Amino acid sequence: MPRPVLRRRRLSLTSLIDVIFLLLLFFMLSSTFTRYGDLPFLAATGGAAPDGAPPAFLRVLPDEIMLNVAAVTLDSLPAALAALDGTLVLVAPGEGVTAQRLVDVMVAAQTVQGVSLRLIGG
Repeated sequence: MPRPVLRRRRLSLTSLIDVIFLLLLFFMLSSTFTRYGDLPFLAATGGAAPDGAPPAFLRVLPDEIMLNVAAVTLDSLPAALAALDGTLVLVAPGEGVTAQRLVDVMVAAQTVQGVSLRLIGG
């Protein structure tokens, strides 16, 4: 008995194009197009004591902000830092502080001219 001749079917690219389009759509909708801003700060290092005034201590907690020993709000933070007259500010995040909260405080603090921020471990 002779063997039947197998005919190849034409490969349809329509389904492949549909899948590629869906993947493209998924990745476009799931990615963000926001621009990330730079947040310059220096990590604290050991060494000799700095000259001049002692550094200020900014403690960032989940529900409050402490500058030295006084509680300040996020809105009043730049004015409180400006009263320090250009000093070094050690920023210490407390336990449970989110990264967004820390960034919000650091952005508010960096608007003050002459203040140098150093991030230390809480």
